[in-house]
Amino acid sequence: MRSILMLGAAALATAVAAEPKYVLYFDQYHTTDLPDKATAAGINYVITAFANSSLFTTEPAGVYTPFKPLSEVRSLFDDGTKVCMAIGGWADTAGFSEGAKTDKSRKTFARNVASTLDRLGYDCVDVDWEYPAGNGEDYKRIPNSKKKDEIESYPKLLAEIKTAIGTKELSIAVPGLERDMIAYTAKQVRKINKAVDFVNVMTYDLMNRRDTSTAHHVSVQGTLKAIETYIARGFPASKLIGGIPFYAKWFTTKKGVKCTGPTGCPTELLEAADGSDTGFSGAITFEKGNFAAAPSNLTVSTDASCGVGTSFKCAEGGCCSQYGFCGDTTAHCGTGCQSAYGKCDGTDVLASFQKAITNGQTDLQAGAEWYWDADTSLFWSWDTPELISTKISVLLNSGLGGFMAWSLAEDSHDWSHLKAMQTSIKAFSKRSARYHARSHISRRR
Repeated sequence: MRSILMLGAAALATAVAAEPKYVLYFDQYHTTDLPDKATAAGINYVITAFANSSLFTTEPAGVYTPFKPLSEVRSLFDDGTKVCMAIGGWADTAGFSEGAKTDKSRKTFARNVASTLDRLGYDCVDVDWEYPAGNGEDYKRIPNSKKKDEIESYPKLLAEIKTAIGTKELSIAVPGLERDMIAYTAKQVRKINKAVDFVNVMTYDLMNRRDTSTAHHVSVQGTLKAIETYIARGFPASKLIGGIPFYAKWFTTKKGVKCTGPTGCPTELLEAADGSDTGFSGAITFEKGNFAAAPSNLTVSTDASCGVGTSFKCAEGGCCSQYGFCGDTTAHCGTGCQSAYGKCDGTDVLASFQKAITNGQTDLQAGAEWYWDADTSLFWSWDTPELISTKISVLLNSGLGGFMAWSLAEDSHDWSHLKAMQTSIKAFSKRSARYHARSHISRRR
């Protein structure tokens, strides 16, 4: 792994910032088990997720209500922490596509974003379009060939938003896989860079259900590759924010195959021909509930929600899916179903997860953690606190603008991943402050 880190450091070498951005997404589905202020200390940007993009396409705009009042959000963090509104997220592309189409639609979208920020008291906005010009959740229903115009219209939309919000900051969330960087050509990055204040690079989900053999979903090597690609296309390192996932991902390998290494092991079909999930892959967060037995006082769900993080189970005969919803389809009852919260016909993924955490192996070449469960044929990939610390230390010292994580409350088991971020960023900030102070004194002499 040392050779990878040295290569990355050389490629990123630039001026080192004194105060890196320490960014946490705070999503609407994980709002109960939250860190205390000491554990959250140092976070300087919080991005609440998500406002639906279609709210901003109409006149008048649709009304967005945050899942938690901003006064309550601010109370969880240091004074002065900026709170941003994220728009979009996975599977939310329609509003962006509509809003980006014409000069008029872009002005309407931007004006609505600005007025919403002002009405609610946000400091900034994060545009999370996954993804402009294609390869999003809808890529089978709306082929990439139908979205070519978005390569040109996306920078124009961002420029319009920045003009409308004035001194408030604009960030974007961008893909970590090069195959999804369709709109981020060198020509377009020059335009995008003029509009945005920082860029949250999703350097995770680097293996997903569109793949057919195992790979790390997050790694030091994968992070460096994504960051270096964006730098080569024109973003300054100081604007790029590396991403850290507070969850592990699992993928089902083909029956009869023995996986002796972390990469290249063939998987079952993870995505159907129509782009839908086959149920052979998924994710498990580092939440408290995923490391403990289900509560003993479960009640039957009245709104179809169930599973880890709730006190609800499904009605008799119902299955609780890996995503926390009751139902009776294969997606609900098959691999990944939560057996403690309903009927379950598939593999007990949670038990396999706990085995993986206990027996995980480090790929020193890639800088990644992995495990293959021979009993269930599940391949696991995740970030450890140690790998997070290494990644942050090396990349910040090489000029990266900061780090972000998805998402805040998904690390509630012991906050070890969040604490690794906190410790590493704090240590860098102290070293950097001393360096800048010495440089200032030297210049005065």
